[in-house]
Amino acid sequence: MNSHPEFVPGFLELLTVLPEEVFNYKIAARPERRRQFEKELTSQMEVALSTLTACLHINELKEQVLEAFASWLRLKHRIPGSVLASHPLVLTALSSLHSEILSEASVNVISELIHYSAAGSSGGATVNMPLIQVIVPQIMSLKAHLTDSSKDEEDVKAIARLFADMGDSYVELIATGSDESMLIVHALLEVASHPEYDIASMTFNFWHSLQVILTKRDSYISFGNEASAEAERSRRLQVFRSAYESLVSLVTFRVQYPQDYQDLSLEDLKEFKHTRYDLACCSSSTLTESVMLIAVADVLIDAASVLGGDATLKILYIKFVEGVACCGNKHNEWRPAEAALFCIRAISTYVSVVEAEVMPQVMALLPKLPQQPQLLQTVCLTIGAYSKWFDAASSDPSILASVLSILTSGMSTSEDTAAAAALAFRHICDDCRKKLCGYLDGLYNVYRTAVNGEGSLKVSAEDSLHLVEALSMVITELPQVDAKKALEMLCLPVVTPLQEIINQGPEILQKKHPRDLTVHIDRFAYIFRYVNHPEAVADAIQRLWPIFKAIFDIRAWDMRTMESLCRACKYAVRTSKRFMGITIGAILEEIQGLYQQHQQPCFLYLSSEVIKIFGSDPSCASYLHNLIEALFKRTTCLLTSIEEFTSRPDVADDCFLLASRCIRYCPQLFIPSSVFPSLVDCSMIGITVQHREASNSILTFLSDIFDLAKSCKGEEFLSVRDSVIIPRGASITRILIASLTGALPSSRLETVTYALLALTRAYGVRSLEWAKESVSLIPLTALAEVERSRFLQALSEAASGVDVNAAMAPVEELSDVCRRNRTVQEIVQGALKPLELNRVPVL
Repeated sequence: MNSHPEFVPGFLELLTVLPEEVFNYKIAARPERRRQFEKELTSQMEVALSTLTACLHINELKEQVLEAFASWLRLKHRIPGSVLASHPLVLTALSSLHSEILSEASVNVISELIHYSAAGSSGGATVNMPLIQVIVPQIMSLKAHLTDSSKDEEDVKAIARLFADMGDSYVELIATGSDESMLIVHALLEVASHPEYDIASMTFNFWHSLQVILTKRDSYISFGNEASAEAERSRRLQVFRSAYESLVSLVTFRVQYPQDYQDLSLEDLKEFKHTRYDLACCSSSTLTESVMLIAVADVLIDAASVLGGDATLKILYIKFVEGVACCGNKHNEWRPAEAALFCIRAISTYVSVVEAEVMPQVMALLPKLPQQPQLLQTVCLTIGAYSKWFDAASSDPSILASVLSILTSGMSTSEDTAAAAALAFRHICDDCRKKLCGYLDGLYNVYRTAVNGEGSLKVSAEDSLHLVEALSMVITELPQVDAKKALEMLCLPVVTPLQEIINQGPEILQKKHPRDLTVHIDRFAYIFRYVNHPEAVADAIQRLWPIFKAIFDIRAWDMRTMESLCRACKYAVRTSKRFMGITIGAILEEIQGLYQQHQQPCFLYLSSEVIKIFGSDPSCASYLHNLIEALFKRTTCLLTSIEEFTSRPDVADDCFLLASRCIRYCPQLFIPSSVFPSLVDCSMIGITVQHREASNSILTFLSDIFDLAKSCKGEEFLSVRDSVIIPRGASITRILIASLTGALPSSRLETVTYALLALTRAYGVRSLEWAKESVSLIPLTALAEVERSRFLQALSEAASGVDVNAAMAPVEELSDVCRRNRTVQEIVQGALKPLELNRVPVL
């Protein structure tokens, strides 16, 4: 290097890249070779670090040296912390933290050192304490830079990253609540207070991890008896109380509506509103504002877990009162009040249902807020979030009346507020159903007006389903006699428009747009699902059957209408069960006949529900036997090739879901039937269909067959099962191994593996022979003998009853090896040929 300094930069680049390749899975290396490569590198760690140290004297290359050092640290080889603490490379990185030129490289090194010192593979924090004691003071000395306005934002981000890394890595040490650890906590609060969200949010993971350690009882096992553990838990919660109180105050403002929210694109504005409407709906959103809402809500939940919901509520109430005051100023600024309410809503599940100090004051302020649409939307959602509180805490009927008045106002203001109000209406009716039985006439008027589209209500057809559900749950609380009358009233606004369409004749019914029918039928589905009065629902479906039959007969070609109608029938069956009487026979006869002509997959999933409820009923055996034979015979005639599976994935999915139901609920009808062998053959054709749900249903069906002994009465039919499976066992095994090795996406690995292990457990030594035959087809150029042996050994252990989880690593390795590049994958699939069902193994 001294004689050829021009080669040094290239050499350093090579030293940087080599360790990175260990984690580069784009390289099609075998797992064994990758492990060997990592061992080769770690055995030369000292040589590499000595070489890098020798390069430190070249000032212009120090940054490159540090980047290479960071790369080697990622291997987490066990270099003692005491050695690293005084290592020249570490000392150079620490001393370079204040250098503008070297700051990025030094930050990368220090970040890796933090992770290294806490990693179990390098001994953990206890072993590496000498290194930690060198790192932490150097990082803490940078705290003042967080609030230094002269500092470049990228520099502040880099420093904040070090504090966040320190918090994440040393959280268990920090959780002890020592004086030293509290200095780090206060620094992290400084980061959390930064006006830039990207910087402040770096700490959010720390607050969550700390909360988990502080609140979980497992964290205190080492303290011996219950009393000592509880005393330590209380001490720590008290120590960190003020930090979490500060955190709540710091994050609240971040959820304010942006001043320019109306300038967002239509798509981003929709996403932003959706996130505010449903806190759990957009966790994968790329919109910054939406991500921020989710993250802040999570931080507030972490704080409520530590402080308690009631204490967190008190802090947020102060913010809310301040926000309410802003509503009355000359600018009529509604955003602070809305933000505080958003936060109050976020912690609703942590607030005691009997909280009597703050919640009554919050609810008393709600009717006084301006009718600004975004604010009113959050008011409605907050009411819905505290529905359990209303049920437990309000003995005054006027409070519920006031709440219902606000929700009715929300339904009249805009589509967004109507959606929020309808959702809140459902929550209130769900949790306060007993108290609302006396308000049924008023609730019914709101429901009827919304469903009929009358008056000023702006409730969409989709959101009206919340109102259907709400009334249905209140009706559930009524006595049987009153429930029947109330159910008739509930059905009336839904029946009338459908009856009018049918009365116009088959031609008009045939030409109607599906939406004209499904908007009403979907309401029936909700009624049958949520009115928990089996006899009343059975009586209703019997009276409605002529309408349903007319739609079945005329619209059987229309998938959307049939799906809606079958869903309504499914919930009627699920609620009414044995009270369905003769109606269930009429439904089965109808769908059995229509399936032969129209093959709608929803006929299959409706049959699945029937099998679940009536499968073990001897009086239904004849009906169900005919149903099973008819549906499966028709389906196996449809699905005769992988191309048919690909073009009809919904039929395949629902067919094999139904078959699994038959195994679980009526094996006595299904296993001995004439359709069982042909359905197994059909499943073998379709295993490798790329459609996720269809493939999973087929694999689950096969697993259920192999696990037949676990199902009710299944053991009686093992001999019948074996007579079907054993002749096909070699082919099934080969297709499953082909699926593991590339015929199906790697995301299906767990489902395929379970099916293969279930087969192995069921057929023991015989299944191992099948597996051996299959893997012997794969050329050695694609699969080495050691990898083959490891896989077969794992199956052998699974067959002998060893924990199936132990088999996962060799199976995953087989999958990785055979998928390592396209050429290898094609060789493996060409050898296994999963689409050839009865291939004779080549020796």
